[in-house]
Amino acid sequence: MSTAAPARPAFHRPAAVDEAVRLLAEHPEAVPVAGGTDLMVAVNYRLARPEAMLDLTGVAELREWADEGDAVRIGSGVPYARITAELAAVLPGLAAAARTVGSPQIRNRGTLGGNLATASPAGDGHPPLLATGATVEIASAAGARRVPIGEFFLGPKRSALRPGELVTAVTVPKAAGPQQFLKVGTRNAMVIAVCSFALALDPAARPIDDVRGTADYRRHALAVCAARALRRVWAAAHERSPR
Repeated sequence: MSTAAPARPAFHRPAAVDEAVRLLAEHPEAVPVAGGTDLMVAVNYRLARPEAMLDLTGVAELREWADEGDAVRIGSGVPYARITAELAAVLPGLAAAARTVGSPQIRNRGTLGGNLATASPAGDGHPPLLATGATVEIASAAGARRVPIGEFFLGPKRSALRPGELVTAVTVPKAAGPQQFLKVGTRNAMVIAVCSFALALDPAARPIDDVRGTADYRRHALAVCAARALRRVWAAAHERSPR
């Protein structure tokens, strides 16, 4: 039985997005790495043996966020720790989700872009992005494009990313009202979500008073309808799921 160590992967370290997408086009076998919190687990368990890695930590523009008025553009390399520390006031739902990600060490390394690229159903950042109608920015050697978050996820660990493409940023509308994020796991902390839920309310969309009912009645009725709809959808999904 051979005991030879596996060959070391080739290592590419671009300094700009243009260089990163060029290298990815030249080396399609390269796996992009930012925080590495998912990839290195797979490597440690010998579930992945990348031939090459594209280290994105040297691309400064991916590690910045910008206020764009009614939205925030978050570079794909911004770690969760910075989202909680710097963006909680304007993106409370996303910040709440970021606080639940792993341990402090993971939050210091893990990135929103990596979470999107893996497209795991357990991704904590996904529900707040879906609830707020975020937009994913993608780049390749052929150019850039923007994908609404609702069209980005195609299934478990499947996304709209094409070969040679990188997630470069996410544009998230600022909170217009209360936002919340909750998840259920096998314990209270440092756990992968079994299921999660995000909510973003827009106070501008207020019920009205008219001859058919008061605004207070409509608020109550909407809450009842929402609860019933969730229960019915959940029950229908459970009935259709394989036993």
